[in-house]
Amino acid sequence: MKITITGVSGSGISTVSKLLAEKLNYKHYSAGNMRREMAKQRGVDIHGLNKIGMNDSSTDNIVDFEMERIGKEQDNFVFDAKIGYHFIPDSYKIFLTGDLNVRAKRVFDARRGSEKYETINQAKEMIEERKNNDYERYLKHYNFKLFEDVKFDLIVDTTNILPEQVVEKILENINK
Repeated sequence: MKITITGVSGSGISTVSKLLAEKLNYKHYSAGNMRREMAKQRGVDIHGLNKIGMNDSSTDNIVDFEMERIGKEQDNFVFDAKIGYHFIPDSYKIFLTGDLNVRAKRVFDARRGSEKYETINQAKEMIEERKNNDYERYLKHYNFKLFEDVKFDLIVDTTNILPEQVVEKILENINK
């Protein structure tokens, strides 16, 4: 089974994807990690890479081609990616959402790589800026609206539940 997980920043996409892959004994892939590595190689953070990507589609294309290749050549994986559902259309598509304040606190507490914020409000602002940047980039480069016109197989609000509970909810729905 091919599973793609997407959603809004701070909803637990990476954490849930890793836990789900581990539980299923599947390979885990992360477009975010691929992009963070690309950003590091270019000497910028993920926000800087996203800004570059507004005019340079190669920042997306490299990861997109890899996603598409994996989707065609492999099975039994979990891929967390903003638009994984687009490049792996035969996947089981999961969308994670949650309250912005809760998501901002998670992002603030995670302090991943160069994504360190001075305050929760700063994390909230960056989440919104990233969402808007992603939306504009995908509209410009792919001519589609991020998260719209997609039939997700499962949508989970992660606001008040632990990642392990999200995984259990996913497994229950996959097994139906």
